Amino acid sequence: MDTWSFLMQGFAVAMTPENLLIALIGCFIGTIVGLLPGLGPINGVAILMPLAFALHLPAESALILLATVYIGCEYGGRISSILLNVPGDAGAIMTALDGYPMAQQGKAGVALSISAVSSFIGSTIAILGIILFAPLLASWSLAFGPAEYFALMVFAIACLGSMMSHNPLKSFLAALIGLSMATVGVDANTGVYRFTFDSVHLSDGIQFVVVVIGLFSVSEILLMLESTHTGQKAVRASGRMMFNMKEASMATGATLRSSFIGFFVGVLPGAGATIASAIAYMTEKKISGSDQFGKGDIRGVAAPEAANNASACGSFIPMLTLGIPGSGTTAVMVGALTLYNITPGPAMFVEQPDIVWGLIAALLIGNVMLLIMNIPMINVFARMLTIPLWFLVPAIAAISAVGVYAVHSTTFDLLLMVGLGIFGYILRKMDFPMSPLILGFVLGEMLEQNLRRALSISNGNMVILWESLICKILLVLAIGVLLVPPVWKRWRRHQLKRTEA
Repeated sequence: MDTWSFLMQGFAVAMTPENLLIALIGCFIGTIVGLLPGLGPINGVAILMPLAFALHLPAESALILLATVYIGCEYGGRISSILLNVPGDAGAIMTALDGYPMAQQGKAGVALSISAVSSFIGSTIAILGIILFAPLLASWSLAFGPAEYFALMVFAIACLGSMMSHNPLKSFLAALIGLSMATVGVDANTGVYRFTFDSVHLSDGIQFVVVVIGLFSVSEILLMLESTHTGQKAVRASGRMMFNMKEASMATGATLRSSFIGFFVGVLPGAGATIASAIAYMTEKKISGSDQFGKGDIRGVAAPEAANNASACGSFIPMLTLGIPGSGTTAVMVGALTLYNITPGPAMFVEQPDIVWGLIAALLIGNVMLLIMNIPMINVFARMLTIPLWFLVPAIAAISAVGVYAVHSTTFDLLLMVGLGIFGYILRKMDFPMSPLILGFVLGEMLEQNLRRALSISNGNMVILWESLICKILLVLAIGVLLVPPVWKRWRRHQLKRTEA
C-alpha cells in the first residue's frame, strides 16, 4: 500500500503545470534528437543537462526533463531507421532490418504506427515493473559480476550469427570486423597505443557516431546514387498510415515477449537497449520460424522497438536503487543528480521520495504524451518518402556530416566517415550484413573490459569465466545458439530425403 501512496505523491509532483510542460518539451526534443542519425539519447541528455542546471530548475524538474528526452529518443530513433535505413542510435539498429524493407514495400506508415504502439507497450510494461519489482530486481542484478557480463556478451555475439541464418559465416565475419574496430585506440589498462598507425586522431578510438553514420548513412547514399539517374524516389510512398487488426494480432505476442526481455536486460547495469533489441529480435525469429525476417516482417519491427524502450525504462532501476547507471544515458543522469548534491541509491527512496516517485510518474505521463504525439505525425514522417533523391541524398549527407563533425570538430572524422562508408558499400555489395558489424563494435569494448576485470579479480585464473551458475547457463545458451541451427537444418534435410525416398 505504501508503494501506491508514494506513486500518488509522485503524480502530484509530475502533474504540476510546470512539470507537465517540461515533460512535453522533453518528449518533443527527444523525438527530434532521436530522429537525427548519430546523436542518440546520450548526446541529447548530455546537451540538456548543463542547460537544465543553468536555468535553475528544481532537481525533480531537471530529472523529468532528462528522462523524457531519453524515452523520446528511443521513440525517435526508429523513424530514420524505417524511412532511411539509418539508425538514429544503436538501439534502433535492429528496427532497420525489417522496418526499411517495409518502407520499400510501401508500408512505411504501417511500420511507423506499429513501432509507436510497440514502443508504448514496452515502456508501459517496464514502468509498471519499476513500480512493482524495483527492490527485488535490483538485488538480482547484483549477482552479475565481470565474468557474468563477459558471458552475456559472448551470448549476444553468438546470437548475431543466428540473426542472419541464410549466411551465418558472413554475419560472424562482420561481427569480428566490428570487434576488431573496437580495439583501436589507447589501451585503458596499459596505456599502450593499439592500431592507431601513429595517428593522434585515433588515440581515442573510432567514435560510434562515425562508424554508424559511415557504415549506414554514407553506404546507403552510395546505394541510392547507384540506383537512380534522374532522382526517382528511394522507396514507394506509403498509402496506409495505420496497421490493421490482422497485423496487430500478428505483432501482439512479439511485442509482449520482447517487452519483458527488454525490461530484464535493462535492469542489468551496462547491458543497454542494443543488447535487448538484438536478443528480442533473435528470439522472435526463432519462435516464428519464418523466413520473412529481414524482408519486411512486422514482428521484426515490433520486437526490437518494444525491447529497446522497455530496456531504456528498466535501466532506471539500478540507477535509482543502487546508484549504478543502467545505461550510458542514465550514467549522464547520475552526473545530473550530483550537480544537485543528490546521491542516487536506496536512501533516495527515503530522503527524496518526491524526486524518485515524481520521475516514475513522469515516465508514465511522458510515455502517453509520446504516443499521442507520434501517431498523428505518422503521415508527416511518411511524407519524407516522397522527397526525390536529388534533394534527399545531399540532405542526408549534410545531416550526417554535421553529426560527425560535432563529436570532435575535426576534418579527420569526416574523412574517416567517408572511408568507412565506402568500406560499408563494398561489404553490402558482397552481401555482408551491417548490423552484426555495428553490434560487434558496440559490444567489443564492454566484452574486453569485463574479461580483463574478471581475470584481474581471479589473478589470471580462467576458471572464473565459467565458475558461476549464471556464467554456465549463458555459455551453454551461446553454444546452443551456435550448434542447434545447423544441426536442426541438417536433421530436417535428412528427414526430407527419407520422406522423398
